[in-house]
Amino acid sequence: LPGPPFTHQQMPSKMVYYGQTSCEQDTERYLDVVKYVFSYYKKEVPLIINTMGWVKGEGLLLLIDIIRLLSPSHIVQMDMCDWKVMPPLTSEHIHFSAGLHTKGKQQPKCKQLGVGSMESWKCPEGEDVSAPQHKLLYVHPEFPRAGVAGEVRVHSSILRDMSILGYLGHLQSPDIGAVLPLHSLVPYQVPFNAVALRVIHTDVAPSNIMYAVNASWVGLCCIPEEVRCQSEGPVLLTQTPICDCLGFGIVRGVDMEKKLYHILTPVPPANLRLVNCLLLGNIAIPNCVLVGQQGIEGEIPYVTSDYNYSI
Repeated sequence: LPGPPFTHQQMPSKMVYYGQTSCEQDTERYLDVVKYVFSYYKKEVPLIINTMGWVKGEGLLLLIDIIRLLSPSHIVQMDMCDWKVMPPLTSEHIHFSAGLHTKGKQQPKCKQLGVGSMESWKCPEGEDVSAPQHKLLYVHPEFPRAGVAGEVRVHSSILRDMSILGYLGHLQSPDIGAVLPLHSLVPYQVPFNAVALRVIHTDVAPSNIMYAVNASWVGLCCIPEEVRCQSEGPVLLTQTPICDCLGFGIVRGVDMEKKLYHILTPVPPANLRLVNCLLLGNIAIPNCVLVGQQGIEGEIPYVTSDYNYSI
């Protein structure tokens, strides 16, 4: 676990491409993704769940939803110095608090039998006061500025770029030598009608879909339905599927005459045979990949140098 994620990437047992760096715009689909991935968990081994750092406002309510959904046995809550926004996530708090998409149980109404009685309080029969129990391990640092996210946001985009670059590093030869630019690598040719296509994060007119897909980072996915298209394509999905993601790639180019996507990916051919869906999200290829290409004379492909702001 120690160290930046891009230094020790591994292929997950189950993966879904959410397509955005934040789930704020579509929390329902995020919960659906969590349910889908969690349903494949075999309870023979321990599971560590790394939650998001979004713990204010709706983020806290979403966290309550996730805890209620996954029913963990232990919760480790790392607090911040002099920060009172987030309450201790005890079993009682999760049981009775409303989440973003789930409702909490109502506090039981109890009757007082009389002052001085050994059973001075008693709940009505049939009232369920039991709550899913978990052990809360509460870590409260006492040193100044603990947990302050001053520079974390600035670096999060850099860490994401490093993760993408680390993944693209698998395209390079294992032999020590010069790093080949993307335009020196041979892409796969994929017919339009062999894969379904969906832009996750926004609506794109079908007439403009290829402009969006070209030079983009895509999730290589597998939907259970067979992709059938009478024409030469492209095949466009009307809804974003919750499905397995087998890896990632870059649409290096689009051949409109031959109806082909040109895709660069380190995913092995055995897994590529299962791919029948391309999902395009709001994840950009790092600028250095496009700007830093060597051997290019004149304007760099896919990089705008002369932009008209009146358009």
